[in-house]
Amino acid sequence: MRRIFANKIFILVVIAALLLTLAAVSYSEKSGANIIGNIVSVPAAPLQQAFTFMTGKVNDFFGYFEDVKATKAKNEQLNRKISELEQQILDNERLKKENKELRDALNFKNQYEEYDFIGCNIVAKDPGNWFDVFTINRGSKDNLYSDSPVITAYGLVGRVSKTDLLTSRVVSIIDLDSTVSARLSKSRDLIVVRGDVELRGKGLCRADYIPPNTDVMPGDMIETSGLGGIYPQGIIIGKVVKVVKNEGQYDSYAIIEPVVDFQRLEDVIVLKKKP
Repeated sequence: MRRIFANKIFILVVIAALLLTLAAVSYSEKSGANIIGNIVSVPAAPLQQAFTFMTGKVNDFFGYFEDVKATKAKNEQLNRKISELEQQILDNERLKKENKELRDALNFKNQYEEYDFIGCNIVAKDPGNWFDVFTINRGSKDNLYSDSPVITAYGLVGRVSKTDLLTSRVVSIIDLDSTVSARLSKSRDLIVVRGDVELRGKGLCRADYIPPNTDVMPGDMIETSGLGGIYPQGIIIGKVVKVVKNEGQYDSYAIIEPVVDFQRLEDVIVLKKKP
């Protein structure tokens, strides 16, 4: 009997404890939950902040590279556009130069109606910086022959020295093998223009046999005289840049700067005598 009574007391105590626990939970549900949540969330808050911070930095990092990639692509596009515009400018300058040369060549053609004008490209040259001796892409099949005059729209280049079937060799006025009967445009005095071993390396030539007491000075123009049977009269050769006076009657000479740029020749015109 006593044992049964003890068991009942134990059961009542357990039930009372359960009821008190449930009451406590019901009474402080909000505060209890907050306490538990705080126990978990307070230590986790710095970790969450750190995670959020690192996530933002990672996004910024990759966003920076995306911006760099976009900027690089835009710069490449702009550089291509600049290159295209620069090429257009160069093409326009080249066309202007070619048009001027064609107009000047037309004036030459009107002057020398007894000649056919044969346009030629330079395909080879002797070693060195200057086009003193070079090869053109026209030959005997084009009815070219030795001693044909060679010009540009600006003035005298030289003469054909040898022809093959498809090409021809040209000797320019700055080469040692060149001699041109010429005259001073101002005074009309006859002189001889020829190549010089020292001046050739500067793209220059010299005028010899200047008559005594001839008033020649820097800036005077030189042109072909028409004598000698090779070059027609009146083709501009160049201008005097220096006069060297010597004692002998014909020992004075002048240094001539050709009007043709013998460092940058690309194409020339051969004058072929009409039948």
